[in-house]
Amino acid sequence: MIRLILLGGPGSGKGTQADRMKERYKAVKISTGDLLREEIRRESELGRRARQFMDKGELVPDDIMIGILDKITQKFESRKQSYILDGFPRTLPQAEALLEMLKKQEVALSSALLIDVPESELVRRLSSRWTCKNCGATVGYPDGKPRHAVCGQCGGELYQRDDDKKETILNRLKVYRKNTEPLIRYFEEKGLLKRVNGFGDPDSIAAGIAEILEHLPRT
Repeated sequence: MIRLILLGGPGSGKGTQADRMKERYKAVKISTGDLLREEIRRESELGRRARQFMDKGELVPDDIMIGILDKITQKFESRKQSYILDGFPRTLPQAEALLEMLKKQEVALSSALLIDVPESELVRRLSSRWTCKNCGATVGYPDGKPRHAVCGQCGGELYQRDDDKKETILNRLKVYRKNTEPLIRYFEEKGLLKRVNGFGDPDSIAAGIAEILEHLPRT
């Protein structure tokens, strides 16, 4: 059984690699946003508490998030079901609370896996995204969009969203560095951080991840 945290900047390919790991290791990818919505849909006590904050546009407190994670991960433990946390923890207090939660469950985190990509490459990848105004499909032009390029699915006009423009991307990366660098140091000091080279094609990155995971202890 593997308990994994997945770290990586926007554009690092985390989503692609998480999907591959799910299939290869029969793991569940845990999105905290999905968990919150499910608890609210079920009108559980934790869901009702979370909704009070979300309805006001406020962040859900860490103790509620940990409570929700504790409930779902205990189910996975009972089934010996591997899982991948994507998008949590985002802060140092969340990381500390997560490890304390696992300690109380008498289990251990397998690893915090960082898909390591140089910032210049993240900017190149993210700024190459163009979106179809008609069908919403996304296409990448790493070397710049050709003058007469159109959507390959419907022939619609392509445009670049504000989120994909360089100025916005640089700000997103600044926020990422501020929030994630302390996590990287924290897990490194705990001996839990593993880095995989994220500069390459998805197959080679997946092979690097597989090599790391093959040597992790199973419980």
